[in-house]
Amino acid sequence: MPQAHFYSKPTSVYWTCKALLDQRTISQLTQIQNVKGWRLGAIIHRLKHEYGWPICTEYRQPDGMALYSMPPDTDRAKLRFPKSAKALGVVEGCE
Repeated sequence: MPQAHFYSKPTSVYWTCKALLDQRTISQLTQIQNVKGWRLGAIIHRLKHEYGWPICTEYRQPDGMALYSMPPDTDRAKLRFPKSAKALGVVEGCE
């Protein structure tokens, strides 16, 4: 049986990258509402550890929900992107 369903959908990865680059603070709840995704923690972990994104994590009280954001001074041109979000790495005016 294929196990592809255990990995994040490309739309969820793209949405997560775009939301962070748009300086949004996101949580699992916002991902569910926007793209019906359930793997935000896994996507964030991969972006931080495999792609080196400087993602900040804050835990909301009292429920402990994780809120994720990027520092405002993050240089998009220096980020590495997952395959499904490569288009977000294109900087206008550059080839």
